[in-house]
Amino acid sequence: MNVYDSARMADILTANGYAAAETPEDVDLVILNTCHIREKAAEKLYSELGRLNRFKQARRRKGKNMVFAVGGCVGQAEGKELLCRAPFVDLVMGPQNYHRLPQLLCRAETEAVVEIEFPAESKFDHLPESSSNDTSETGVSAFLTIQEGCDRFCTFCVVPYTRGAEYSRAVGDIEGEARRLICQGAREITLLGQNVNAYHGSDGDKELSLANLIHRLAEIEGLERLRYTTSHPRDLSEDLIAAHGDVAKLMPSLHLPVQSGSDRILKAMNRQHTAKDYCRLVNELRAARPDIALSSDFIVGFPGESDSEFEETLALAEKIDYAQAYSFKYSPRPGTPAAETDYQVPEDIKSARLAALQSVLARSQSDFNATMIGRTLPVLFEKPGRHANQMLGRSPYGQWVHTDLSADVRGRIADVFITRAHTNSLAGQSAIDPNALTPLNVSQAAVMVKGQSA
Repeated sequence: MNVYDSARMADILTANGYAAAETPEDVDLVILNTCHIREKAAEKLYSELGRLNRFKQARRRKGKNMVFAVGGCVGQAEGKELLCRAPFVDLVMGPQNYHRLPQLLCRAETEAVVEIEFPAESKFDHLPESSSNDTSETGVSAFLTIQEGCDRFCTFCVVPYTRGAEYSRAVGDIEGEARRLICQGAREITLLGQNVNAYHGSDGDKELSLANLIHRLAEIEGLERLRYTTSHPRDLSEDLIAAHGDVAKLMPSLHLPVQSGSDRILKAMNRQHTAKDYCRLVNELRAARPDIALSSDFIVGFPGESDSEFEETLALAEKIDYAQAYSFKYSPRPGTPAAETDYQVPEDIKSARLAALQSVLARSQSDFNATMIGRTLPVLFEKPGRHANQMLGRSPYGQWVHTDLSADVRGRIADVFITRAHTNSLAGQSAIDPNALTPLNVSQAAVMVKGQSA
């Protein structure tokens, strides 16, 4: 979501006369867009500010100014405290205020500005249409925020405090942005939200669920693939599970964080589901789409977690057999209930548990990737690889796949016979005849999509 937000900030600034710079040596404005989910991410901000301040001071010695702005969730959470730690910052703003960047930058010319109040209006109502700036690393695969905020209040999480209450964008606005992304060359769109499957956007006098929205977007010509992230198990509805079996453009992969395999810890986290509930959802998903690849998030060392409760997490990870997973040591976030809880787990125990869990998860990921060998997968090619005449693309399950092809294949889906599996990627042989390729004409596709929209 921060990648999406950064791209939209670039759209706003481009419309106000700014242009992106490749290096920080001699720029007018630096914006650091931040995450506050874990302490390590927040501390990286201060390290980066210190590094960049050398450029600011060098520019000042030349009689020029360099404005520093900090956006995102660290800005929202720390506000004026951030200015105390880094007094050379000119502007601090939360993620709900970046649509006001031009006005805030004007104020920052004469004073340090902290803007972290939640505005009454939605920022999405005031953003310019997305420009040709890529909304992902490649432009072939694009991000589209459809929902923000969270009402679940997990006891370890700062999101409800930094992003606010759940808000769903209107269906028409999402559909319009999706069409523009396709006109710019996107073939795959990932729908984003802090709790994306809680989406309930208005469509005239009706309200649509995420499943309804997926069905609607799948009808757009030129869109080849859909994904969504991140989901909460409590909001994984029956119609959304069914969509995984009914919508061909919805890819067979789902990120469904569980956090722990212990019911007592899940209750202490306020996750509002049990391990049994989670396993039932997994079984229903696999019944709807047998080849679905599941990924998850885990937290080890949550306050009060015992050895036996951690063993329950290991058992669940082995039972589900994830295609991929992210695991972290519990990180106390100021202002959250868990941070004030007694019985914080010592760091050495957290580290040992994390290593044990990651060993199980790595084995599952390796086993899943190995099952791809000998299969032919449709791959959406996105960008050149590290070697000459090598292209990288994504499998339906989300793995990077590299094969020998020219750049003309970018933006196309082509079958690849998988011959090797690595830790985080696959390799194979393409069935495409490179000599038969013609460059993809995005402008012609854009005309077609615009005509359909009109």
